[in-house]
Amino acid sequence: MAKHRIERPDFGGAFPEHIAVIMDGNGRWAQRQGFKRVLGHREGVRSVRDITTECARMGVQSLTLYAFSIENWKRPREEIEFLMRMLEQFLVDERGTLMDNDVRLIGIGRIQDLPSGPLGKLRETEALTARNPGMLLRLALSYGARTEIAEAVQHMIRDAQAGKLDPSAIDEESLRAYLYDPRTPDPDLLIRTAGEMRLSNFLLWQASYAELYVSDVCWPEFRREHLLAALREYARRVRKFGGLVEGESKQSGVRG
Repeated sequence: MAKHRIERPDFGGAFPEHIAVIMDGNGRWAQRQGFKRVLGHREGVRSVRDITTECARMGVQSLTLYAFSIENWKRPREEIEFLMRMLEQFLVDERGTLMDNDVRLIGIGRIQDLPSGPLGKLRETEALTARNPGMLLRLALSYGARTEIAEAVQHMIRDAQAGKLDPSAIDEESLRAYLYDPRTPDPDLLIRTAGEMRLSNFLLWQASYAELYVSDVCWPEFRREHLLAALREYARRVRKFGGLVEGESKQSGVRG
C-alpha cells in the first residue's frame, strides 16, 4: 500500500499517466554559469530527484527519463567516465528517495553495455524497489529507439525461424511484445527541455501519439513549476489518435 496521499493537480482536462522526458541542456547550462560541462550533469541529478518525487506525489503511473543515449558513447572518454561514476552514485544515493516515495525503478536499453559498477548498482536498486507499489521510474540507459526496433525485429526473425512465431500473423502488438519493456503503456506526454525540437532517437515506436511539450528551460533548472506548466498545457490538448471528437466536422481535415 502506498505511503503517501496522491495530490493530483486539476487543470480541467486530461492528466498523463505516463510522462517521458528528454533531459537536455546540462552542458549548456554549465557553460552559461562558467562551469565545466560535467558539472551540469551533476546539477541535473537534482532535477531528476525533484521531478521524480513530484510525479510520484501527483500519481503519475510511469516516468521515463532519457538518461544516456546509445549515441552518448561517442562523447569524450573523460565525460563518459564521469557520467558512469555519477550514475553509479545516483543509483545508491537515491535509494532512500525511491523507497520513501514507493517508486519502482528499472532500466531500459542496452543495459549490458554499462560498465560493471553502474550495472551492478542498477540491478541492486531494481531488486530493492521491485515491490514498491507506486510509480514506475524507467531510466533509458545506452538507449536508442532505432536499435530497440532493430533488435526486436532480429528476435522476431529468430522466433519465426524456430516456429514460435507465424510471420503472417505479425501486427503492431506482435512487435511491441519484443520491445525492451512491452508491458508499460505508451507515454501520453513527452517533454523535452532546452528548447530543442527533435526526438533524438527516443521512444520512436512508443511516442507515436504522445503529446509533445518543449520547454526552453535547461534540465538543471527544470523544477515543479515547469512540470506544472507542461501538465497544464497537456490538459488543454484534445487527443484524437487520427479520429474525430464528438461534434467535429468530417470536413476539418484528415490528421489528428
